[in-house]
Amino acid sequence: MTEGSDWHAARTVRGFGIVGAGVISATHAQAIASLPGGRLVAVTDVEPDRAKSLAAAHDCAVEPDLDALLARGDVDVVCVCVPSGLHADVGIRAAAAGKHLVIEKPLDVSLEAADRLIEATDQAGVVLTVISQHRFDRGLIELRRLLDDGALGRLVLGEASTKWYRSQAYYDSSAWRGTWALDGGSLMNQGIHYADLLLWSMGPVAEVTALFSTQTHQIEAEDAALAVVRFESGALGTIVTSTAVFPGFAQRLEISGTDGTVVIEDGEITRCELSGDGAEPGQHSRGTEERRAPSAAANPTDLTVASHAAQLCDLLDALDEGRAPSVTGADGRAALEVVCGVYESARDGRTVRLAPPVADNRPGSS
Repeated sequence: MTEGSDWHAARTVRGFGIVGAGVISATHAQAIASLPGGRLVAVTDVEPDRAKSLAAAHDCAVEPDLDALLARGDVDVVCVCVPSGLHADVGIRAAAAGKHLVIEKPLDVSLEAADRLIEATDQAGVVLTVISQHRFDRGLIELRRLLDDGALGRLVLGEASTKWYRSQAYYDSSAWRGTWALDGGSLMNQGIHYADLLLWSMGPVAEVTALFSTQTHQIEAEDAALAVVRFESGALGTIVTSTAVFPGFAQRLEISGTDGTVVIEDGEITRCELSGDGAEPGQHSRGTEERRAPSAAANPTDLTVASHAAQLCDLLDALDEGRAPSVTGADGRAALEVVCGVYESARDGRTVRLAPPVADNRPGSS
């Protein structure tokens, strides 16, 4: 969705189904309810009581299983909110049923699975978007404008930081949390959002050199990761993630170029220094006194709905306009490739080269 677009413009009303009634499903349900072109039709979960609870809260139907939900003719779009390592399996079945797809991040936990899902949506002719809702935050929209205008000059350094806190009880709440097969650790689950924003700002990554460790939790995957990246442009960057930093801090993105620097914390610009208009350093600093919305730094349920709603709005606009959504499957794959590269580098103790990006020449792609 572009800044200033009319959410209330007439559009085709489309029915949504939610697969998986865990923590994030309520955010999807609330986001759908806020859209004039969306209607939550049905939900399903392998734990029936969770599905019933979600359905009761949002006045929609409960289906006993995925097949039943996919058989509904009034479900046009499926939000996949199951554990990450099941995203491709569920998404492929939904695509085969002719449903458009909203996949919670990450696209899946392996590139092989991600590629299967993208191929399935291409073959079925359905639209796929991967949740990267922070691209629709106010500060990121402004950063994108500055980058597109060349206001920062040639980009030289980018930094993405997610220093959050999760208790052991969080990981113990579901058997899949913190496992390599279904979840991954602080980078795959929590940090991938700002890793995606780093790519969105700085461009494709050429190579990564990384470390990770499990510091404080009893889990398979890492709870702390650090990566140094070299972008295709020659610029450098860092990615830092953890779920072991008490009490949890704002997610931070810092983008620096030859003509300026922008700092974003939890979706808001907290500092913007530009040389192009002759201002003195510090003159453009702003946002530090603004009250920020609650973040998920310490509690995964403290998520605002507006950014998810904006991304779902963009999907509905894309369907009506016959274009690709602003966040495509290829975008989700690019972020996943960096995460997998970080893990490979940390495990093998070497720098990992990433494959050059492949142009998406499909009709409607950007």
